[in-house]
Amino acid sequence: MKIIKTPISDEDINDLKVGDKISLSGKMYCGRDAVLPKLVKAIDEGKEDQFSFDFNGMAIMHTAVSDAGIAPTTSNKVEIESSIAPLSKSGVKFHIGKGSLSEDTIKNLNEFNSVFIITPPVAALLTNLVKSKKCVAYENEGMEAFYELEVENIPGLVAVAHGESIF
Repeated sequence: MKIIKTPISDEDINDLKVGDKISLSGKMYCGRDAVLPKLVKAIDEGKEDQFSFDFNGMAIMHTAVSDAGIAPTTSNKVEIESSIAPLSKSGVKFHIGKGSLSEDTIKNLNEFNSVFIITPPVAALLTNLVKSKKCVAYENEGMEAFYELEVENIPGLVAVAHGESIF
């Protein structure tokens, strides 16, 4: 098991390969269909400085955040998968979700030295590993707003890294 703490460095990414088991601790961000395209639009417009967080070394789980907990949603939805390349280019290192990704997305992850992590789809397990949560952008989107979580030992499996995929 490889222990990863945020912010994630290029060296952390370079040390990972498909099939590695990881444990993620630190700040993890959550967003899905409603907010990821908005983040990309803000980046495209050069408005990253409007946020209180830094994309560099970030881990984003493709999920909503509710009182019921967190669990990854399908990452190959157009709204989510189309955000992976621009967010990676802006410094996001981990994209956490479920499902297979297109060849283009796999190439983009490789180009920007980012990886795709799958987690067990068990909301109760993942939710118990969240130490705190706060909304950091797009509060009007409710549970699909962009959240910052403090997490401890989120388990995962490297599914896409360095142009390789388990799918």
